[in-house]
Amino acid sequence: MVALDIISNLANFVIQTISNAGYLGIFFLMVAESALIPIPSEIIMPFSGYLASTGKLNPVLIILAGSIGNLVGSLIAYFVGVKLGREFIVKYGKYVLLKKSHLDWTESYFKKYGDRSTFVSRLLPAIRTYISLPAGVAKMNLKKFSIYTFVGSIIWSAMLTYVGIALGDQWTTIRHYSDYIDGAVIVGIIIIIVIIAKKRIGKQESS
Repeated sequence: MVALDIISNLANFVIQTISNAGYLGIFFLMVAESALIPIPSEIIMPFSGYLASTGKLNPVLIILAGSIGNLVGSLIAYFVGVKLGREFIVKYGKYVLLKKSHLDWTESYFKKYGDRSTFVSRLLPAIRTYISLPAGVAKMNLKKFSIYTFVGSIIWSAMLTYVGIALGDQWTTIRHYSDYIDGAVIVGIIIIIVIIAKKRIGKQESS
């Protein structure tokens, strides 16, 4: 019950913020989400998409506001990692619901897949929120980090906005389909990886 109340309160906060502030509200909410404040984009963007379906907002501007907000919030988290380091994050992360296990997992993911993990992670729920920290701790190239983050954020924001437009006033049902959406994204990523791997193998065999 407590979890449901929290989600309900968050949803109401998101709805009120976007209804009152429009694109600026979307931007600041997405900044907060990417800067480790637990406001899920799975509520922000679908509701914005719903407003687009009613003609109140423009879908392109919604996606841009969400993606730029995502980038700014991710840069904040990145520089927290760069300037304050792992020990500070472990010590104070609990205040933004960041557990040491979250950091350990994202660090392992970052080390395993390298810089490009910052792109792929933008399409993965949960890890997308935390990946900026290990990237900052590792002092990943800032230009690469920004490009990968922004491109991944555009895809994520566009997908959730489209879902909101498609569902209309039933946009809240995205929660019931979140597992299927996550699965579809993961399958898509696997297909992309397989295609890239085949191309590389083909080039190596021909050379």
